[in-house]
Amino acid sequence: MLAVAMLVATVPPAAARDGDHDRRDDVRRAVEAGEIKSLTDILALVRGQLPGEIAGVEIERKKGRWLYEFRVVDGNGRLFEVYVDARSGAIERVKEK
Repeated sequence: MLAVAMLVATVPPAAARDGDHDRRDDVRRAVEAGEIKSLTDILALVRGQLPGEIAGVEIERKKGRWLYEFRVVDGNGRLFEVYVDARSGAIERVKEK
């Protein structure tokens, strides 16, 4: 839980709001067009494959591809970033922080 609190504390409130509205619109359009899966669908695909409990999630577009980034805390308090392809639901990479 300490890792989650530290993670939340590092994001300034103003920065968290910048661009959120535009990003939500872009994500909604991509889901409606069938370009990517919704967060609900992605969670159904990967929940059992994650190394712990989900502490946070973001979606971002990198190099023309949408990726869900899950922050996951395991039973020992270790923090992981899990990158999931938003189109296929495949886990691309797991990185311990």
